[in-house]
Parts: sequence; structure tokens; C-alpha cells
Amino acid sequence: MRSIVRFAPPNRSAFSATLRQRVNQYFKDNNISRFGNREMVVKTIVLLGVYVAGYILVLTLPINPWWLLPIVIIMGLSKAGVGMSVMHDALHGSYAKKKWVNQWVGRSIYLLGANPSVWKIQHNVLHHTFTNIHGLDEDINSKSIIRLSEHAPQSWFHRYQHIYALFLYGGMTLQMTINDFFKLLRYRRTGMVEKQAMRFDKECTKLVTSKLMYLFFMLVFPVLVTALTWWQVLIGFVVMHLVAGYILSIIFQMAHIVEGAHQPLPVDEDNMENVWAIHQLETTANFARHNRVLGWFTGGLNFQIEHHLFPHICHVHYRKISDIVKATAEDFQIPYNIKPTFREALRSHLRMLKSLGRATVPA
Repeated sequence: MRSIVRFAPPNRSAFSATLRQRVNQYFKDNNISRFGNREMVVKTIVLLGVYVAGYILVLTLPINPWWLLPIVIIMGLSKAGVGMSVMHDALHGSYAKKKWVNQWVGRSIYLLGANPSVWKIQHNVLHHTFTNIHGLDEDINSKSIIRLSEHAPQSWFHRYQHIYALFLYGGMTLQMTINDFFKLLRYRRTGMVEKQAMRFDKECTKLVTSKLMYLFFMLVFPVLVTALTWWQVLIGFVVMHLVAGYILSIIFQMAHIVEGAHQPLPVDEDNMENVWAIHQLETTANFARHNRVLGWFTGGLNFQIEHHLFPHICHVHYRKISDIVKATAEDFQIPYNIKPTFREALRSHLRMLKSLGRATVPA
């Protein structure tokens, strides 16, 4: 793992201070909070309600196994929605002003089979701080046979990853269910657990207990109380995770592994060239900014630039502040990477995968 790097001091560029002042002024002028609002409450009820309703239907209805498939697909969709639109804001501390509300809502991550402490280290600390930096941002680590970093070793089969990668993305949440324990061990070895003021023994107990409970209620309990066989329940479980994992993977990839989103390295051993805010603009992209349905479902993650610059602002405000961010970037002649539609962002990601597989990444 690369040693921690430092970004240029904020006073090296007036961009950071100007942008922060303009965004703060927006909230002041409109007399609104940067946290969630009624829209967030409604969204939480809808997405969690769909997921719980699907689970109850599986347990209570005399379901023909073939009818199990659309139910678990809908559960997978709502699971992804909870992850992007509810849990994500809560674990960033932007869902509500009160800390305990964020903590409780953030526990919806258990519905994904994941662990909040592990997620916070990997996502909030490593990904958000060191976005697209090889060796620090684990989200661009090569995933088995998928090469996501231009600085990672290349193998012959990567030449075809733009063809086969989409078929593998669905394993994201299944992998989280299994690998969180190994990640926690790794974060302990690298000192990340202690740096986050976490106790390893306590976190390990919570992780093992929550995983066992999740697997019990998802795999064992339905077999005990319904006429479904173990293999039917297992198939439903896997399909649900594949749907959720596929959606979550695609949304992330279209924000960071696309044309125009760079993967810079330190200019010397420990120092990055730019200030942190400019680095976020260089390594991140927005897509489909005018697609309100997509924006609702993905928790504003199609406004990934705004999310990376202001992770402590709830996503319901991203659409409004995106105009401020874009205008400020233009004032300072900093590129603001936008893919106009979902389709174009997906095409850009596939082209980027092809380039990464053939070591022809555009400058």
C-alpha cells in the first residue's frame, strides 16, 4: 500500500475558498439546512418499505418458486437504492443534523450485508481523500481480472475486459458480505482502525454478529418458515445481490473510470501537485444531470463532483449547488467533467476499460 500522500496547501489556490464561500452563501440566502429534508424522509420510507415488503412476501405468500424471481429482483433494486440514497448520506453524516439519527439510519448498510465501520474506512477515508490515486484508493484496485488503474500491472486478458467486465460487476455486494472481515484485519495492520478511534475487538464482534444475523435471516429463516427449498432460497439470495451489486458498480464506475477522469500520482514521493478540491474535479465526473428519476434513485450520485467536494451536504441539494460548482470551476479555468446522458457515461466507461486493458489511456 502506498504511503499516505499530502495535497498542496489550500492557500496555493483561491478556488477552494471561493467555492466554499459561494456554496455557504447559497444555503444562507435561501435559509435552508445542508442536511436532509422531507424528501429524504419520504425516500427512506419508500426504499426501505419496498425492501421489507418484498422480504415479508417471500415469507408469507404461497409463492410459486417462479414468482420468487421478480420479488427478489425488486428487493435487489431497493437494496441498491437504500445503499445509494439512504445509507450513503447517513454514514457521511449528511442525512440529519443529529448524530444519532445518522448512526441509526446508517445501520441500513446491514441490509446490504456490509459493515459500517469497514465501509467508512474504505469509502469515507481512502476513496474520498485519495480519489483515483493508485495504491491508496481501494476502489480502483484491480478487481481480480478487471484492471481499473492505469498504473496497475497489465495481463493479456485485460484486452478483453471491456467485453467481460459488465458480467462481473454484479458480485460487488456479495463480495462485501464475504470480504469485510479480511478488510478489517488489513485496516488493523495498517493502523487505520486505531486512527478512526475504533477498537478492533469491538468492531470484530459487531462484524461477525451482524454477518451471522444477516445470513440467518436471508438464507436460513426462509427455509424454516416457508415451503421453499434451500437451493431456491440461495438462488433468490444470489439474484438479489447480483441486481444490487450490478447497479452500485455501474454507478461508481461512471463517476471515476471514464474519459477525462484522471488517475494522477504524486509529483514526488509524498506530495500531490494540486490542492485537494482541484484533485476532486480532475478525478471525478458527473453524468445525466437532468435525469431526475435517475438522480432520485441514485441518491444524487450522478452529481459525483458535488458529492466529492461536499460529502457533508445531503444529496438533495446537489442539483442546485452544481450550477455554483460548475460556474466557479469555469471562473478558475478548471475542467468540469460532464457526461450528458447515462448512455454516454456508460459508453465512456467501456471505452476507458478498453484503453486500460490495452495500455492506451488517453492523456
